[in-house]
Amino acid sequence: MRQANPAWKVLLAGLSLLLMVLVWAQGLMASFSRPSVTPTLSLHQQEMALLADPVMPLDIKPLIVGLDPESNLRKALRESPLDQITDRNKLVLAALEPKASDRDLLLENVPEEELLLIVRRALLNKGNNKQTISELKSVKDDPLLYQVSCFAIGGNENECIDDSVSKNMAYRLIISQIFPVFAVILGVGLLLSQIWLFLRSKTTSWPILIPLPLSLIDMILLIAGGFVFLGEVLLPTIVVPISSVLTNGLVSPVSDALKVFFGYTSMTVPPLVILNQQMKSLKSLETPLKGWLQWGLFPVGSAFLKAFRGWLMVMPLVLITGWLMNSLIGDQGGSNPLLELVLGSKNSMALFLLIITTVVVAPLFEEVVFRGVLLPVLAREFGLTWGVVISALVFALAHLSVGELPPLMVLGLGLALLRLSSGRLFPCVLMHSLWNGVTFVNLLLLGG
Repeated sequence: MRQANPAWKVLLAGLSLLLMVLVWAQGLMASFSRPSVTPTLSLHQQEMALLADPVMPLDIKPLIVGLDPESNLRKALRESPLDQITDRNKLVLAALEPKASDRDLLLENVPEEELLLIVRRALLNKGNNKQTISELKSVKDDPLLYQVSCFAIGGNENECIDDSVSKNMAYRLIISQIFPVFAVILGVGLLLSQIWLFLRSKTTSWPILIPLPLSLIDMILLIAGGFVFLGEVLLPTIVVPISSVLTNGLVSPVSDALKVFFGYTSMTVPPLVILNQQMKSLKSLETPLKGWLQWGLFPVGSAFLKAFRGWLMVMPLVLITGWLMNSLIGDQGGSNPLLELVLGSKNSMALFLLIITTVVVAPLFEEVVFRGVLLPVLAREFGLTWGVVISALVFALAHLSVGELPPLMVLGLGLALLRLSSGRLFPCVLMHSLWNGVTFVNLLLLGG
């Protein structure tokens, strides 16, 4: 039986709750000023489409790269304010411009960088000669810039197109677009079958949900005090300077990835310490057969299957929610900065650190807190429906992004329902890892 909370604990929880509201309100407002990764992803995809176009099979070409990828890329670059286009993209746009006057205008303010100057000189000279083409080969590490510049000065397909690059881009585009389509079709099918079973009352009853004998005050101290105030506000003032010293002298992608890894892992320490202290008070109570968190590690195969089914069913709903959000109120920005970091990184060590953070550490920690502890307690206090809704809302708010709030809310609902229907926490961790992992792979596919 739970004991009454002492006055100091209630006061501390109230103060923590107030601080959490202030921190989250500030974070959500600040998300409006953070850039969205969506335009960058779209631009990457259009660049890849232009590179893949020469080798794309005609029967699937309209679906994968469009009818005119060159015009699509030029239109996308033109729609961006000139002062917000990178110098490299100014050169790409200049090479795609059919009008000489527009091209010359874009080439006026190219910085004194050797590789960019090589392209600028080639475009200004507009001379198709072997020497100019040979000079352009020094920028082949940027295949799109080389290809459009080569064609702009009159080069032919043999000189301007690298078949290996085109094939690589074609494979990546096909995987990044065809796989989600099949996944959505399967997910919709599974959803419809579950709805049909529910309407016919053929669904099996859910396992018993065993909440930790902790109070709402304990949950406020865990989330507001440990996760938000100590983890997101106080601890970074110590960890950030230390991680800056430890990563000093490392190359940029690795240092940035290490800072993310140190920052996130350290953020998990305060709430886990608080949870550990809270669970110590339960030692006098009899531990349930499957443990207080109902991990349910075995059978492993069943856990993976449930996670995969859950991921398939929630993905169409998340995608529809994101699409409706953008259609009704537009892109609100506020993407997780980690997405941009993954998209722009080509360093293997940096990517390894980022994938450990996103696919292992984050799902494990967040599922323990939100579906392992918070959801069962809320379900006991408010009923299953409100427990699912409130836990999903807290999960979404914790990511501090207005633009991502509705899709994350839907993902949180899916994870909560998986927790209830499976009676196990382990499938939730696997589903969360799968969600982050697929997002990570998609960013890698479109990041080249």
